[in-house]
Amino acid sequence: MRRSLWQRLHIDPPLFWGIVILMTMGLCILYSADDQSWTLLSRQFLWATISLGVMLTFAQIPPRKYYQWAPWIFAIGIILLIIVLVGGRTSKGAQRWLGIGFLQFQPSEIVKLAMPMMLAWYLAQKPLPPRLSTLFVSCILLLIPLGLVAKQPDLGTALIIVFTGVCVLLLAGIRWKHVIIALITIGSAAPFLWHFLHDYQRQRVLTFLNPELDPLNTGYHIIQSKIAIGSGGVAGKGYLHGTQSHLEFLPEHATDFIFAVVGEEFGLIGTILLISVLAFIVFRGLYISSQAQDTFSRLLAGSLSLTFFLSFFVNIGMVMGILPVVGVPLPLISYGGSAMLTIMAGFGIMMSIQTHRNLLTR
Repeated sequence: MRRSLWQRLHIDPPLFWGIVILMTMGLCILYSADDQSWTLLSRQFLWATISLGVMLTFAQIPPRKYYQWAPWIFAIGIILLIIVLVGGRTSKGAQRWLGIGFLQFQPSEIVKLAMPMMLAWYLAQKPLPPRLSTLFVSCILLLIPLGLVAKQPDLGTALIIVFTGVCVLLLAGIRWKHVIIALITIGSAAPFLWHFLHDYQRQRVLTFLNPELDPLNTGYHIIQSKIAIGSGGVAGKGYLHGTQSHLEFLPEHATDFIFAVVGEEFGLIGTILLISVLAFIVFRGLYISSQAQDTFSRLLAGSLSLTFFLSFFVNIGMVMGILPVVGVPLPLISYGGSAMLTIMAGFGIMMSIQTHRNLLTR
């Protein structure tokens, strides 16, 4: 039987079109958010094009190769994180970047993929649901990159990395008694962890609890974001007619707070449409996970899907003021290249899992 072009390119059509629609929406929103700037739009379009190429490249690699490479990718990620702490580049008080000539990148983005890949590799060799000894080793693997990323400091990325590992454990069938014990332990340790937070991180938590405490400084972002979303009403003010972003009231309107632009210009209808596209991509990823033919592929695809969900949930939550501000961009919508490359590489892995499964069943 002759294979279609989609099959030859190892592309899953539903996931692909969902991504393309979301990226197109992102470019349109960014054009308005940055006051109709072609400069920023052209850069984002270039990143989107490169990211699609990365996704296509990762889709060609069979899942068994990712299984073989997982420990090495994880080790490389840890080594790069150590190098960042020793001699990484600093910007805005955070030491997160490595530079090669004119190119700068964050090794923590590599770990976002390496962490679930490593845990999926480890758990695929163990009986499931995981035993207590298996969970202990998994936690050690999880805490190593967590500590290195939190030291940079980058709390948002550290939380994403933790969640990728937790997703793998949940998908592996971790027993509920272990989940409850973990939650009780974390809750009990919270007062002690508070003293290890940086001053700006503590301030973000306090601002989340009461933004009006300092409305012209730390609470300014959240207050202006709520004003922008609320002013959009049901149908919004219309495309290119937002005032909070165009009049520079809304900070970071092209990056972390771009969802507020959607709420202001497109209203409730527009935000529901955007969330629907995001949700479709997540559910397609979970479907791919459910159809995977081996434990490694199932755990990896499921974790990548849920991590994508967490990213947009945290971003929308912080923009609406129901979660603290942690600097997590809205996936494929916010301006930026490194996060987009990581997300698209993850989608490429999921497409590889789905399309190579189809080849095996022929």
